[in-house]
Amino acid sequence: MWRGLTRLILLMVLAGSLAGTTLTAARIASDPLIAPFVEASKAQIAAATERMLITAATPETLSAHIANRLAETPRNWLALDALVDLAHERKIPLPSALNAAVQTAREDDHSYYATVTSCAACAYDPAQCSLSEVMICQASIALTPIGDIAGITRAGVAYASGDKVDQIDLALSVVGLGATAAILASGGSSGVVKAGASLAKLARKMGRLSPRLVDMAVTAARTGVNWASLPAVRSVDDLTAAIHTEAFLPLTNTLTDLSRLNTATNATTALHLLPMVDDANDARRLANAAEALGPKLVGRAEVLGKSRLFRATLRFSETAWALGAGLVGLMLSTASLIGGVIQHALIKRLRRQIKPSA
Repeated sequence: MWRGLTRLILLMVLAGSLAGTTLTAARIASDPLIAPFVEASKAQIAAATERMLITAATPETLSAHIANRLAETPRNWLALDALVDLAHERKIPLPSALNAAVQTAREDDHSYYATVTSCAACAYDPAQCSLSEVMICQASIALTPIGDIAGITRAGVAYASGDKVDQIDLALSVVGLGATAAILASGGSSGVVKAGASLAKLARKMGRLSPRLVDMAVTAARTGVNWASLPAVRSVDDLTAAIHTEAFLPLTNTLTDLSRLNTATNATTALHLLPMVDDANDARRLANAAEALGPKLVGRAEVLGKSRLFRATLRFSETAWALGAGLVGLMLSTASLIGGVIQHALIKRLRRQIKPSA
C-alpha cells in the first residue's frame, strides 16, 4: 500500500514539474518580451567583471597584452595605459624590462617631432591616425553636418556619373544629416543619433567598423535610398524625398547606443571599442558596460574580450530561474520514479527466487 502511494505521489510531482516546465517554455516561445536573460544592473556588471578578472588578469596575461600593444604601429596608448593601470589597480608587478619598454615607447611617441609628423600623416590618411590624434586631426569635419552633406553629394555625383558609390559613407552620412533634420531621430534625440553617426564615420576612415556593421550600412543604402532623387540632394530639405526612413532604423538604433558609449566614456574610447559592435544588441551591451565601469572599461575589455565582457552585462531572468527549477524538478522526479520502478522490480524478482528455496 505504501509503495503504491509513494509511486502515486512521485507521479503527481513528475506531472506537476512537467506541466510547470512546459508552461514556462510556452510563455517564452509565445512572448518575445520574456527572455531567459535580462540586462544586469550597474552594480551587477561591476561585480561580474571583478569575478572574471580573478582568473583572467594574471601577470602573464597582462604582460602579454602589453607586449602585443607595444608592437603595434601606430601604438594604441589608450589600450596601453588602461592595461598598465589595471596592473597597478590589482597590484600585479610587471617585469622591469617591460616597464622600461613602455617608458621608452612613450617618450618616442610623445616627442614634439613625432607628434607633428604623425598628425600630418593622419590629416592626409585617416587610416594612419592613432586614436589620440584622430580627434584633433580629423574630427573638425566629421563631427559636423558639413561632412554629411559632402558625403551625400559625393554619392550623388558618383551615381549620376555611373561611378562606384561608397555606400557605407553614404549610409552614415544619411543617418547623420537625417538626425540633424530630426528625420531619423527615433530611438534617441537627434543630437544623440548624429553623435553616433559621426563616430562611426571616423571609425570607418580608420578601418575600425566591424564587418557586420559595414554590412548593415550597405544594406541601408541599397534598400533605403531613392537613387533617382539622390543627385538632387544639396540640403537637409532635399533629403526626405531621397530616402526611405524605415530602412535606416536598424543602423540608427545601433548608432544611438554608440552615442551612449561616448557619453559614458569619451570619443576616443568609443572609437577604440567600436570593433566590438556588430549590431544594436552589441551597442546596447557595450553602452551598459561603459555606464557601469566608466574609465575602467578599456582595461577590462582588453583582458576579458568581447564575449566575457558582454556576458557580464546580462543576468538570468525570473523566467529562466522558473524554467531551470522546473527542469531540475522534472529530472529529479523522473529519476525517483524510475528508481522506484527498478527497486520494485528487483524486490519482486528476489521474492520469486526466495519462495522455491523456502
